[in-house]
Amino acid sequence: MTSNTLSFRRRSPFMRKALPYFMVGPAVIYLLGITLWPGAFALYRSFYTGKFKWDYAGFDNYTTLLADKHFWEAVWNTLLLGSITLAIEFVIALLLAVLVYRSPWVKSWRILFMLPMLFMPSAVGYLWKLLFNDGRVMADLLARLGLVDGGVDWMAYTLNARFVLVLVDVWEWTPFLFIILVAGLQGQDKEIEEAARLDGASFAQMFWNISLPLLRPIIAIALVLRGIDLLNNMSAVNIITQGSPAGATETLSYFIYRTAFRSFDHGYASAASVLLLIATIILAQVLVRKFFKSGTES
Repeated sequence: MTSNTLSFRRRSPFMRKALPYFMVGPAVIYLLGITLWPGAFALYRSFYTGKFKWDYAGFDNYTTLLADKHFWEAVWNTLLLGSITLAIEFVIALLLAVLVYRSPWVKSWRILFMLPMLFMPSAVGYLWKLLFNDGRVMADLLARLGLVDGGVDWMAYTLNARFVLVLVDVWEWTPFLFIILVAGLQGQDKEIEEAARLDGASFAQMFWNISLPLLRPIIAIALVLRGIDLLNNMSAVNIITQGSPAGATETLSYFIYRTAFRSFDHGYASAASVLLLIATIILAQVLVRKFFKSGTES
């Protein structure tokens, strides 16, 4: 018996119980420092006005914000673009996952499907800005194919600008949902599928009645993670559209960024960020409860 084993056994019961907390303590303190502290400071700052000299304003920032039409336009743009993007990504990812999850090649080479999401969001934004706006690559391509006459100004029309933002996000983040759904399908019990197949069930019946109900908790987690990320989507908007045309693509995160770092109204921006945090928590709770309750009842 080694001396290390003897020294471990001689430790008091308190030290044996406290040792795991001491081991993870630095990581927990670090995470709280980069998450809890900025949130607490934003909440505190939201009760003050002034760019450089703070003046206590109570709930004035919140009441002004709730009456600000630009704020509600940003909320609407966030919900519209986020819901469309999330729906498209989920449908594409689920269809691809159902078609290929049995392939051993997919299981062995998952990293290839993750390549788009490994690029920095800013680099992806500049790449697609070059394709659609600066370099006019897509406009020239459509003109050569005879689909349009002349150039296409993607940032001049609301529908075009929103289409570009949705396309950029779908290209980069559909692999995220795809990998999660493929892993969920591959982790399901194969004996259940075999029993259903022996009973004469078709592939569609097995997926709809067996695979999909078992996949609901995983779908909930995937949608919550992507939904939170979409609510905080700012990089593509800042690089490609900057809210144009006429604020039609300004999301709530970009509204907060513009208010804080261009207008330097940090109290107003902090109030908007607090409301965004509350909305994110509520959305996550609703989605998780709905999907997990459905999965339990089924």
